[in-house]
Amino acid sequence: MSEVTLTAETGRALGTGPSRRVRAEGRIPGVVYGAGGAATSLTVDRADLRRALTTDAGLNALITLQVDGESFLTVVREIQRHPVRRDVLHVDFLKVDPNAPIEVEVPIRLVGEAKQVTTNGGMTEQRITVLKVLVRPDSIPDSIECDISAMTLEDSSILVADLALPDGVESRSPAQQAVVTAQLTRAAVTARGEAGGEAGDEAAGEAGGDSGGDAGAGGESSDD
Repeated sequence: MSEVTLTAETGRALGTGPSRRVRAEGRIPGVVYGAGGAATSLTVDRADLRRALTTDAGLNALITLQVDGESFLTVVREIQRHPVRRDVLHVDFLKVDPNAPIEVEVPIRLVGEAKQVTTNGGMTEQRITVLKVLVRPDSIPDSIECDISAMTLEDSSILVADLALPDGVESRSPAQQAVVTAQLTRAAVTARGEAGGEAGDEAAGEAGGDSGGDAGAGGESSDD
């Protein structure tokens, strides 16, 4: 589990105008709350925040937030971004107890290759990319692996219940929710339909030929 330290400054003015000025200075407005205390408005350096959130843990990184001489163990609970530029506009930090489980979303990473699917004209589709889990903050995994190497077109789905979770990690997503599914590609479905149609035409032709032969034989018998 990645853990980083971030220094915050308090005393920022609230409102749209002051927040814009803060961002123009290279800082991100935010708030820290939780653990039964009052919410505290603050700012953090934009570059430092980016570095804190680009570890393997991503948004689930444990961040020791230093505020006015105090240190709090936190995780990022929410990030607000600009709808077009995707710049960070505001960040919420949640104080956590390292021994008390919290609910977070962990990325699902596919491993292996579904060869039995692809060689038979199929493809796999990842239906969900994150898993909701309950876990202690100091045990949050960077990702949950989903092995697709045994998938076939007959055994065509891997469910949340099928995932192997690390010790201390409890899923909060629906057990019967599909993580990955396998199905024929559109081209394979079309090809199989055309092949089936040709086989049907051939069978019909053969049946028609046999029927004509029988009729001829019957006619000769009648003449006799």
